[in-house]
Amino acid sequence: MKPSALARLAALCALLSTAAAHAAGAAFAWPHGARAAVSLAYDDAIDSQLDNAIPALDRFGLKGSFYLTLASPTVANRLDEWRAAAAHGHELGNHTLFHQCSAAVKGHEWVKPETDLDTLSAARMVSQVKLGNSMLHAIDGRTERTFTVPCGDVKAQGVDYVSLVKSEFVAIKLGGGGAVADMSTLDPYAVGVTVPNGTTGAQLIALVQDAGRRGTMINFTFHGIGGDYITTSTQAHEELLAYLAAHRDVYWTDTFLAIMKHVKGQQAAR
Repeated sequence: MKPSALARLAALCALLSTAAAHAAGAAFAWPHGARAAVSLAYDDAIDSQLDNAIPALDRFGLKGSFYLTLASPTVANRLDEWRAAAAHGHELGNHTLFHQCSAAVKGHEWVKPETDLDTLSAARMVSQVKLGNSMLHAIDGRTERTFTVPCGDVKAQGVDYVSLVKSEFVAIKLGGGGAVADMSTLDPYAVGVTVPNGTTGAQLIALVQDAGRRGTMINFTFHGIGGDYITTSTQAHEELLAYLAAHRDVYWTDTFLAIMKHVKGQQAAR
């Protein structure tokens, strides 16, 4: 090989080495050297979450995020239990007062006239969301909050009300999706969620492992645990928790609030 060719080869190797080092340094950093993050969230404030989900989380030493529909009878009837869950480190999030959704969306025939976003002004919806934060503060005393948009429907009378409440929250969940594709481009105010329904423990664990391969995060939004509706069995739920507890060094499981504060800090640092 001629000297000039050797020089070009050396330069190319140096360039590739620099690019590889840059790529390695650019990998998204999770606490304690974890490979990915896992958010365990539960929507609607329903009885099976207090009866089954929270006791299971506590047994495995894991923290979850509970998005309360504040008009739910389970909030009024079991307020002390929600307050105790928050005191134990679980997150209480905003899921609106009345779980308003758009009746015009296909499959939303169950939406009642009084909870139809299509007939509610954006200004009134914004006021209700802010009131929800005040009510949550009265329950847990906290000031930082995250929000899960009911049904992923962001418009009230055709106006995007979610964009008008962004300043009230650290992060917002809406829409679907599996593991996050790219943490650097993730919009903290449009974080996708995975909603299990009859999913097995093995399937839930596979989703976690996919996030691990990507180095990103997976956001579960459960509803009923061993009961109620959109149900995940207690067995599947506990298999997932057992896996996460046994692999704490690989998967950082925490509240959505804690995870998104870290994500936003990492994004700002870049």
